[in-house]
Amino acid sequence: MTPRQQGRSSPAPKWLRFVLKADRAGSSWYIGTGLFFAPVLAIASPWPALTTALWVLIALAGLWLGLLGLAMATGLAMVLRTGAELPEEYWRSVFDYQPAARTSAKPAA
Repeated sequence: MTPRQQGRSSPAPKWLRFVLKADRAGSSWYIGTGLFFAPVLAIASPWPALTTALWVLIALAGLWLGLLGLAMATGLAMVLRTGAELPEEYWRSVFDYQPAARTSAKPAA
């Protein structure tokens, strides 16, 4: 373990958790609102300015997700470069999974 890693409980940069959560939530919203935007764009098609504004909104949201993807790849590459591995608890905290139940290996009676 390097001296840089000794002071931290996780080898991941502090900002990586935010990026992972924001990318997960943003992707969910992007896909969900995509189903909403299709009929809205069809209804707004007689007004070119409104249609353009909606396309710009969609493009900006896609650009934001792309930037989050780059940040996520950078953070994960930084972790891999150190030779460390993110523990399971880290991933569970990012994806809001409950801790795994610990069971003892007792034979069934």
